[in-house]
Amino acid sequence: MIGFLFAGLAALGVHLLVGPPVTMTSRRRVARRPFRSTLLSAVPNIVAGLLAAGVISAIFGPSPAAAIGGLAGAWVPQAVRSRSAERRRLIGQAAWPRMIEELRILTGTVGRSIPQALLEVGQRSPDELRPAFAAAQREWSLTADFNSTVKILTDELAEPTADATCETLLVAHEVGGDLDRRLADLAADRRRDLTERQAANSAMAGARLARAFVIIVPLGMAFAGLGVGNGRDAYQTPNGRLLVAVAAGMVAVCWWWAGTLMKVPAERRVLTP
Repeated sequence: MIGFLFAGLAALGVHLLVGPPVTMTSRRRVARRPFRSTLLSAVPNIVAGLLAAGVISAIFGPSPAAAIGGLAGAWVPQAVRSRSAERRRLIGQAAWPRMIEELRILTGTVGRSIPQALLEVGQRSPDELRPAFAAAQREWSLTADFNSTVKILTDELAEPTADATCETLLVAHEVGGDLDRRLADLAADRRRDLTERQAANSAMAGARLARAFVIIVPLGMAFAGLGVGNGRDAYQTPNGRLLVAVAAGMVAVCWWWAGTLMKVPAERRVLTP
């Protein structure tokens, strides 16, 4: 029972500590219903944590290992959400050089105004970016205020390249300047950064595959031990439970440590809301 309680509390803690970033829209929603929104969004973490703790308790008996397993299980839904957010970020990162080149053509050769060009490019952006551009389009239609339109777009996208592009367009819209040259330099810089990041991720593909064995091998040995001699009974002894808990903790630490070593540093936003 203590393991289940710890797993539930750990699940809520995992959600609060590493929850998804709060955008302008979600900030307004949370401001209206702070506790309810937090609790409901933490439900998948709590369920996963309790399920993992229950499975481990059924196999190895109630022990500290069940609490550690519950904590690891509570992290899984958050990892899935983070992976999805990272995928959206990478798609947007890969699309911005092309979008910046389109902005050059529309504001230069075609003769579109800067706000019109930005929103038109957004209509042809990847699906992951279109909701943000749709919110910016609504703001522009209601207020015709490019400053507030850009702020909504950068708040929703929350991405460094979007910040740099929108601020470049905003400055050109308000004070003028050689927009074509600035966009050309920005597109070249974004292509170079994208190429370097793709090369770094490709170089670590093998290491990421090897990282999976940090979990697969110990789990395989633990389950194999259940069927060898009196292995199942040995797991139920105080010493067995202690060793399982220590081993589970070591696996969790190694998994986290390997992840920090292989992580490609994300580009930080300079212009934050």
